[in-house]
Amino acid sequence: MIKIMADSTCDLPKDIIDKYNISIAPLIVNINGRSYRDKVDITANEFYEMFASLEKNPTTSMPSPDEYLKIINKAVEEGYTEILCICMSSGTSGAYQSAVIAKDYYFEEYPDSNVKIHVVDSKSMSHGSGWLILKSARMRENGATFEELVEFNEKYKKNIKHFLSIDDLSHLIRSGRLSNASAFIGKLLKLRPIMTMKHGKGSIVAKERGEKKVLKHYISEFIDRNDWYLTDFIIIGYTSAIEVANRLKDKILDETKFDGDIYIMQMGVAVGTHVGLGAISMFFLEKGHKMDNLLFNRMHELMEKKKEFIGKFKNK
Repeated sequence: MIKIMADSTCDLPKDIIDKYNISIAPLIVNINGRSYRDKVDITANEFYEMFASLEKNPTTSMPSPDEYLKIINKAVEEGYTEILCICMSSGTSGAYQSAVIAKDYYFEEYPDSNVKIHVVDSKSMSHGSGWLILKSARMRENGATFEELVEFNEKYKKNIKHFLSIDDLSHLIRSGRLSNASAFIGKLLKLRPIMTMKHGKGSIVAKERGEKKVLKHYISEFIDRNDWYLTDFIIIGYTSAIEVANRLKDKILDETKFDGDIYIMQMGVAVGTHVGLGAISMFFLEKGHKMDNLLFNRMHELMEKKKEFIGKFKNK
């Protein structure tokens, strides 16, 4: 049995987490002197409703090794013998290191255990790691082995393409992503920076004037970069503007040949503290590394079985 676990910045909604039995270690969010467990003590909507009136910037802290260890121990008690933990980028948080420490703690306590544990540094944030987690869950459902899941994640984690557009540039200034001069010009010209992940950290790759050009940029980059074989779903993320997320989904359907699933998911509290209101994102697998023949053939086999099953189901 394979258990999948992650930290709360993956921003997968409760229905996905419940469907695939994914265990989550929550980050801690500190707001006005009070600490909240992300998605446990406070919801995203509650946070965004209070966001504009906050006097001080919220801060976040990673899950402790004990949080991960509790999940590992519970999984083992439930009969899981293989555990895949997919964490947010080590370049932006210590969550990955906490999970590695928890793994070490487990084997120090149970040196003769036959449980397999693999911790993935996703090199991603928010629905970037969420994409890998959901992909892994879907692969597991289609019969992939633990070794195949590990190999897929390690081979393709750097190919998860992130696009994130920030509405309020002040958050980028406070995080050191943008100078005050750039922010002033950006606000004056209504420029919105578009960020992606490079070497496990956020990086500005473009600036567009207004929502329409931002979404046009997303579509153009998606058509050019997308791995049309392995991207069987796209995740669109938003903090407070779900209507923009819906417009992006419509553009994907109208202007590309993509026929897979398109999920719209809200960014959680821990991520929202850094990107603010009005953020819009898009995640998919871009072209790059090629799988070795064994993994490629196995993936192809699983995809064909899924298509065959769907075809039989539709014909009933």
